[in-house]
Amino acid sequence: PVLYSYFRSSCSWRVRIALALKGIEYDLAPVNLIKDGGEQLTTQFQALNPMQQVPALTIDGITLSQSLAIIQYLDETRPTPSLLPKDPKKRAQVRMISDQIVSGIQPLQNLTVLKQVGEEKKLEWAQHFITRGFQALERILKDTAGQYCVEDEVSMADLCLVPQVYNAERFKVDLSPYPTITRINKALLEMEAFKRTHPSRQPDTPPDMRA
Repeated sequence: PVLYSYFRSSCSWRVRIALALKGIEYDLAPVNLIKDGGEQLTTQFQALNPMQQVPALTIDGITLSQSLAIIQYLDETRPTPSLLPKDPKKRAQVRMISDQIVSGIQPLQNLTVLKQVGEEKKLEWAQHFITRGFQALERILKDTAGQYCVEDEVSMADLCLVPQVYNAERFKVDLSPYPTITRINKALLEMEAFKRTHPSRQPDTPPDMRA
């Protein structure tokens, strides 16, 4: 497998965690989203992913984009450890939390949107949408969480949560109103799969940002 990734991309990080948890070895092909206007905009990368976004994963003779589609494919083809609970209600909760983050929070503060918003307003914009999303997420997690987002098993929802908290910290969001989010994030970051895939430990991490 080859993963096309950017060290600080939260969508890429979700997939890196899934690959690590499942013990899948892969080659990493860094795609710099900033350099020369963004390597994801090249014709070569567009052939891999017409949306010109990371991640993209080449595996089993196909190329997949969109982090949740990739994670669910990995879970269906390499089911151990499972990232989606067998119980339909819990599985729906995992998907609900994942979708809230990947559709309702992250796209509103990603690089493409912030470029359009402009340098002056981008911090305020990102803080607004992350705060709005975290207010809802905290309430949901109070009902669903055990040790992790949905009870006591690591799931796809947790793979979405940790990168989003990293984004919140990058954009200087006050996390004190979100004790459940903070507690789960802290517990997950103790796990080797989350540590090893952290943005500060990637082959393309700039020297001044390395752990």
